Amino acid sequence: MKHRIVVLGAGYTGAIAAGRLGKRLHPDDTEITVVNADPDFVERVRMHQLATGQDLKRRKLSDIYAGTGVKVRLARVTAVDADRRTVALVDGHGAGEIAYDTLVYALGSAAADHGVPGVAEHAYDVAGKQSALRLRERLNDLAAGGTVLVVGAGLTGIEAATEIAEARPDLDIAIAARGGLGDWLNDTAQRHLRGVFDRLGVAVHEHTDIARVEATGAVTGDARVIPAQVTVWTAGFAVHPIAAATTLEVAETGQIVVDATMRSVSHPDVYAVGDAGLAEGPGGKPLRMSCASGAPMAWQAADAIAARLTGRKIPQAPLRYFQQCISLGRRDGIIQFVTADDQAKPSLIKGKLAARYKEIICKGAAWGVAHPTLMLPTRRRRIAATRTETLAATS
Repeated sequence: MKHRIVVLGAGYTGAIAAGRLGKRLHPDDTEITVVNADPDFVERVRMHQLATGQDLKRRKLSDIYAGTGVKVRLARVTAVDADRRTVALVDGHGAGEIAYDTLVYALGSAAADHGVPGVAEHAYDVAGKQSALRLRERLNDLAAGGTVLVVGAGLTGIEAATEIAEARPDLDIAIAARGGLGDWLNDTAQRHLRGVFDRLGVAVHEHTDIARVEATGAVTGDARVIPAQVTVWTAGFAVHPIAAATTLEVAETGQIVVDATMRSVSHPDVYAVGDAGLAEGPGGKPLRMSCASGAPMAWQAADAIAARLTGRKIPQAPLRYFQQCISLGRRDGIIQFVTADDQAKPSLIKGKLAARYKEIICKGAAWGVAHPTLMLPTRRRRIAATRTETLAATS
């Protein structure tokens, strides 16, 4: 009987893990299935571009995995039974179930409202394709002079605010930052960031907490009102609640707690990658939710699964940071080089060169997902251990 590997989610991390597993394991011994609700691979890092009217290249999962031996099942995951090793699904034919021997959980995250009243009813976000398209439609309806408030000034908020401001110079754009604008960047990067916001006419509300979102704007913690016809919520992400409803060990965030190989500490046949997994990075700090964390987590999980099944030594992926890439519209940006534990270094790239640099990074990441057969030499090895021996392995 073939060893059944099921990958839940085909964002960057799930898609990378599935493609890598297809290159590592022999199809005569394994059956690899990717479960995803959308038929396409979605470049999540470009959702702010989609929201401002830019059309993104379509990459169908069926085309990506053609000839790889990886099967694609279009369905929405509704539950995971980690003890029975089954996943409940809903697709065009109704409810169903798929069983696994090894599970790669990569369902990612969505925008988090942190319990702030009015966010769900009145705010937009760029956390996924459908929400970005909803914002796109709303922005298209805004006439000249319309007002937009972006809440949250992390990487997502900064990119959304500058992208909207560049695409729609006829609108009045503002951003609300809980701390200082870009205060995790070095001084040179912060000055450049402020210069870009000034050039694009983006008003900045620093050290501002949003207590409530209304149809006509947002109310701050000190009862000030920031008017906005459109509020874009980028104040953090939360993982899907499915894992927390299982017997898997999860953190307070709902992320699955994993070891250095991305394997669940409570269920050795489950691996969690990307935003869904709580993994330890340099200095003992949890890896932050980001593509920069997700890709090496996917490499590590896939290589660990293949190694354990084939009786080989587990390689170590570089679970560390090198840079933060920030687009500021299509023609400007910041590449902030960082330490292994994500602290800003004095070195950076800014301006047009940074914009080109980030575009290369984004294109390279998408190309790697879309061409799984070209990214690695094919070494499809046969399974060398029984399932019982595999689960008992600790190295």
